[in-house]
Amino acid sequence: MTTYDKSHLPSRHTTEGPARAPHRSYYYAMGISEEEIKQPWVGVATCWNEAAPCNIALNRQAQSVKMGVKSAKGTPREFTTITVTDGIAMGHEGMRSSLASREAIADTVELTMRGHCYDALVGLAGCDKSLPGMMMAMVRLNTPSVFIYGGSILPGRLDGKDVTVQDVFEAVGQHQAGNYSDEQLAILERVACPSAGACGGQFTANTMACVSEAIGLALPNSSGAPAPYESRDAYGEASGVAVMNLIEKNIRARDIVTRKSMENAARIVACTGGSTNAGLHLPAIAHEAGIDFDLDDVCDIFRDTPYFVDLKPGGQYVAKDLYEAGGVPVVLNELRKAGLIHEDCITVTGNSMGEELDRITRKADGRVIFPVENPITPTGGVVGLKGNLAPDGAIVKVAGIPTQHQRFVGPARVFESEEEAFEAVKARTYEEGEVLVIRNEGPAGGPGMREMLATTAALSGQGMGKKVALITDGRFSGATRGFCVGHVGPESAHGGPIGMLKNGDVVTIDAVKGELSVDLTDDELAERKAAWAGPKETIYASGALWKYAQLVGSAKLGACTHPGAKEEKHVYMDL
Repeated sequence: MTTYDKSHLPSRHTTEGPARAPHRSYYYAMGISEEEIKQPWVGVATCWNEAAPCNIALNRQAQSVKMGVKSAKGTPREFTTITVTDGIAMGHEGMRSSLASREAIADTVELTMRGHCYDALVGLAGCDKSLPGMMMAMVRLNTPSVFIYGGSILPGRLDGKDVTVQDVFEAVGQHQAGNYSDEQLAILERVACPSAGACGGQFTANTMACVSEAIGLALPNSSGAPAPYESRDAYGEASGVAVMNLIEKNIRARDIVTRKSMENAARIVACTGGSTNAGLHLPAIAHEAGIDFDLDDVCDIFRDTPYFVDLKPGGQYVAKDLYEAGGVPVVLNELRKAGLIHEDCITVTGNSMGEELDRITRKADGRVIFPVENPITPTGGVVGLKGNLAPDGAIVKVAGIPTQHQRFVGPARVFESEEEAFEAVKARTYEEGEVLVIRNEGPAGGPGMREMLATTAALSGQGMGKKVALITDGRFSGATRGFCVGHVGPESAHGGPIGMLKNGDVVTIDAVKGELSVDLTDDELAERKAAWAGPKETIYASGALWKYAQLVGSAKLGACTHPGAKEEKHVYMDL
């Protein structure tokens, strides 16, 4: 029997010595052998549930990970955590649960790992918040960790074109405008999502999947294959082997997630026209490592990164097309050609990013992935904004918006909630040229910082996506397109200027200059603040969302709910 030195591994607390005989009796009850008890223990965490296609394949994929762990002489133990799927939660009160679920995922994975003293973690996730939530847990625990994405959905086909769930949301707007029949909608909704997997465009799930590779926590190209492809099993098995290699070499999550790898992650978001939600999730992951990397830092990188991968919603293609064009490694190699990647960052392979990219032979295809020297636009697909309306910053996705249309000046039309705005859009009680303002939707004020896809998709469906602008202290879906500014901070509930706006105030949004301002003097804003009645009362006076609202910090810093690594007094792996 192989004997492992577990003197520095957490599982020694549950498996070693006479005092742990009761613990071992539980393991024998589950058919675990004496040799398996003596091996390193690996938590295999999934966000599997039956809520939506994003997560439905994770249960099966976890089995291949466990096979990989076993083949490398580890003992895998599978457990699950929650997921709130944004596509189902969108457009109603359920969306308040979405961002809060990111913290719940990180917390529950942490608690499970701590309670059972697992030595390492392989995390599988499929939907928007589950990806950063799982990566946050890895960095918080600082265990040897490998992330693996559950894979994207296949595109639907209708009238000879690829369609995604984004098209269905936008068809609702066309239907409201009288340009789309009940029968057409019934057909589209039946064909748009033909398989397991997360939303196929460069929405939040695929954006964060690309991040997992760029940051070094996932094996190269592991995020690419769509969920139904059984070739994903090979990546699962390889991830199980990789985590055992990390245990042997004592390479931990914070050895991989550094300031430099955070910058690599921000690059991939910018060059692929990724979701604005990355501006929230990257600072949150950095927070778990004690790294200063806030929305301003993210946006600085967005500003000087070319946008050269043509993906929906701003472009034409979906995740499957990116995979067939060579996937994230080819994109990273293009960034490297421009000197925009830190090559010395370590990855879960045990090799550096540069060493991994040296193996890439495929080139940009010029269709999905443009050569970096010939980008779609010279700056990133996501832009940060600042000004007297957003002292803490805001964020806007400009992928697919021509530069000449990246400035908008108009009178504010203020709404106190998303529902109020959606009703106005549905009834068309707004005017071309206006800046629609949705406030009281921030992390604390919502609570939950809801996404506004129903409203923005309805505007696009009505053909008004380029004729109005929209700003909010809430969020936008990765599937949002049009001139839509999110994460305006400080949020209304924290007394931010967005809470002081009135109908008719002239708002300027300039994505070229990076400005978000209102035509009011400092004195006028101060007068309004003095007369402000305080945060809008919500209906959430108890329960998980009340607790979240009490704890959550600013969007600029990632909307986190605990002090982070800077305040910790121990590291889990060293207890």
